[in-house]
Amino acid sequence: MKLETKRLILREWSKGDINDLIEGLNNLEVTKWHAFVPYPYTKKDAEKWIKDCIENAKKGKKRNSYEFAIELKSEKKVIGGVSLAKINKFQGTAGGGIWLNAKYHGKGYGTEAFGERIKFAFGKLKLRRLENGFFRGNTSSFKMQKRFGYKIEGLRRKAFRCMADGKIKDEYITGLL
Repeated sequence: MKLETKRLILREWSKGDINDLIEGLNNLEVTKWHAFVPYPYTKKDAEKWIKDCIENAKKGKKRNSYEFAIELKSEKKVIGGVSLAKINKFQGTAGGGIWLNAKYHGKGYGTEAFGERIKFAFGKLKLRRLENGFFRGNTSSFKMQKRFGYKIEGLRRKAFRCMADGKIKDEYITGLL
């Protein structure tokens, strides 16, 4: 599976992405906004993640998630990841998220990748609702979601203990129809 935008390719993860994955996620300023990403992020973590993604991709149309590597065309480098997770075709719903290597923040890549993910979810998969979330304090995540029309639907108090910094965090739930 491969999606393409003007500057990016969203594609399946491969073993060749390990170094870019480690570089992007071995940064507390990135991982503190994710519940299930450890810090430091090691080669062992990256190898397990990529192995799991490769296995998931083998499920074909039976899969219930898509994990895309975000490749910057101009550098032929993976600069982040975007997912569509917990896909329920009967209900027409899914969740998921996004992360970017901190070196690539503020350039619109996240918005470009997230927009393509939304287009894929509603256009190709024919879903009717996307649910996301963000930890309290992650204003850039909310600003990006808001650009696409996501609305805050609730707050899950003390929802997660972040693996990266060990802190218990509140999560805002957002939805897009």
